[in-house]
Formats: sequence, C-alpha cells, structure tokens
Amino acid sequence: MQSNTQRVDYLILFLVFCLFIYSLFAVYSGSGQYAKDVPFYFVIRQAIWYLAGTGLMFFIAKFDYELLEKWAMPLYIAGVFLLLLVQFFGIEKNGSQRWVNLGILEIQPSEFMKIILILYLSLILRKVGKAPLSFRSSIPVVAKVGLYSFIPFLLIFIQPDLGSALVILGIAVSLIFVSSISYKIILLIISIAATILGFLAYLFYFHLDLFERILKPHQLSRIYGWLNPNEYASDYGYQLKQAMMGIGSGQMTGKGFTNGIQVQNGKVPEAHTDFIFAVVGEEFGFLGASLLLLIYFLLIYRIIQIALQTTNLFGVYICIGTVGLISLQVFQNIGMTIGLMPITGLALPFISYGGSALLTNFVALGLVCSVQVHSKQFMFSSNNIS
Repeated sequence: MQSNTQRVDYLILFLVFCLFIYSLFAVYSGSGQYAKDVPFYFVIRQAIWYLAGTGLMFFIAKFDYELLEKWAMPLYIAGVFLLLLVQFFGIEKNGSQRWVNLGILEIQPSEFMKIILILYLSLILRKVGKAPLSFRSSIPVVAKVGLYSFIPFLLIFIQPDLGSALVILGIAVSLIFVSSISYKIILLIISIAATILGFLAYLFYFHLDLFERILKPHQLSRIYGWLNPNEYASDYGYQLKQAMMGIGSGQMTGKGFTNGIQVQNGKVPEAHTDFIFAVVGEEFGFLGASLLLLIYFLLIYRIIQIALQTTNLFGVYICIGTVGLISLQVFQNIGMTIGLMPITGLALPFISYGGSALLTNFVALGLVCSVQVHSKQFMFSSNNIS
C-alpha cells in the first residue's frame, strides 16, 4: 500500500516545479536593480520559501482534510480577530496597514483569511447539500455566505488592500456559482454586480467628487493611472506605462534572459514582485508568456479534475475555492500589467517574490492534494456525495 506522500498528485508536483523554475529566472532578472551587490539574494530567499512551501504542502496533504470541518468556525473567528488586530495594532508599510507583529515574526492576516474563508464557506455549502435549491430557499444561503464573506472583505478593503479584498470576493463568488443555489439567484447577483460597476463608472465620469469619497487617495491614484496611463505617465500611470512598453517590446520570442531594457534599467518598479509578468513578457516574449499561462491552465484543470473525483462535497468546494483563489490572482496580476485591470498589488501566484502569498498558495494546494489523497471514489459514482 502506497503512503500518502507517494500518492500526492504527480502532475501538480511537476507543474509546481515548472513554476519554480520560472520564478527563479524571473526573480533573478527582475531583482537586479535591487540586489546589485548580492545578485542571488532574492533568488536564494525565494528558493527557501519554495522549499518551505513544498514541505508544508506535503504535510497538509497527509492530513485528512475532513477533520477541518470542526475547525472551520474557530479558524474563521481567529482570522477575523487577527484582521481586527491589524486595524488597531497593525504595522504600516507603503501606505497600507496590513501586518501584525507577533514578536518573533510579522504576519499578514489577510493571506491566512483567504484559506480560512475557503474552508468555512465550503462547510456552509456542504451542509446545504447537492440538491438544487429553489429561489426562496437560496436566499438565506446566499445571505449567510455573503455575510461571512463581507466581514473579512470590509476589514481587508479598509487596510487598504483592494487586491486581497477582491480575492475574498472571488472565492465567495466561485463557490456560489458551483453550489446548489438557484441559477436565478446567480443571475440576480451578476445583475447587481454589473449595476454597481456601471454606477461607479457613471460617478467617475460625471460626478468625480462623489467617486473620490468612496476610495482612498492611494486607491484613486491607481484608478487614474489605469484609465489614463498616458496622461499620468510621469506619476500615477508610470508603472503601468513602463510595464506595457516592456511587454510589447518582447514581441514573439523576447529580448532574452536579463536583456530586457525596461526591466534592467529599473524603469519597472517592483519587477520581481507585483510586476514580475513584465519580466516574463519582455525577456521571454509571447511564447514564454503563453507557456506560463499554459502551466496555470493545466494546474487549474487538474484541480477541477480532483474536485470531480471526490465523494465529499466539502472536498469539492475546497478545490473550487482554490481554483477561484489562483485564477483570480493570475487574471488580476497579468491584467494589471497590460492595462486590463487596475493596479492592486496582487502577486502572480508561485512566480512573484515573497513568502506570505507563496505559502498561502502552497497551503491551498496542500488542501487540494489532501482531497486527492483521501478520496476513494469518483464524484459521479453510484454512491451519494456526502
């Protein structure tokens, strides 16, 4: 009989290894402007984080995820408590108050909250069951999911951390869309979201004074830079303008490793973290960027396959929540570097330099692997899903 470690999905391990190689090359090239005296400083630290994350993933994979059902609520309460600590005792960096000092280390509770929310919402929807709900029966379920999602969303949004707040929203929406909730409710949610976005666009173009009361100056500057990068090329739109120029100049095959003009001349700030896709686009070109997207696609596809192979709805929702977590970060990060989305400071999963976001994604993959390891039958077998 194989051990749990041996049964961890090999395709996921291979894809993570591919992302690891991508990350090391991109981090090394993108961090050159910050580590000229010690060129491998960020690469070594990223490798250490990867080793720690991989070990954490294996550890979680061996743990039976079903046991987390009884811990979902306490973990949610603890997560909200940490977010409240940020509001009163948090450490401010770069205009945002997102960290809490625990003495021996600083933590970013918003990262933990992403995983905790996946677990708690998965528990809520697992208890609802798989039978399709009527419109009336769906209302209290949506209200419950919405309430427990809105609390961390609001606490993270006011830090301000729009990127992580959007991830919280994306996790909730992805889980609602695959649940047994009535499609009429889903259409209503889409209509409300479209109306809100349309109203915000109306305020921005016709009542700017009211729009500016909704967002903080730090967030407003990013909106201005996103919508008018050429007009604000010297300040708000500088980062986006330089990133787009770099990606565009990469063309089909790229300028070559460490040969990107925009990146290597230091014109793209945070090229090894938030804007690391600019490194990929400029130096590896369209082919290199497409290969990276293919790796992400295969990873998400494999997670969906695992969701279809488990007999436990709790496991299904954990997998779908992880799909929402990873896919939204990929879409948002790449979108903000090519002008499709506003700049939010979200890392590119498994590629950007940094420990907190990387470990969060590894924890999510560990949970998915735990679902795969502890699943005995297919979701659509003759047995009912519990």
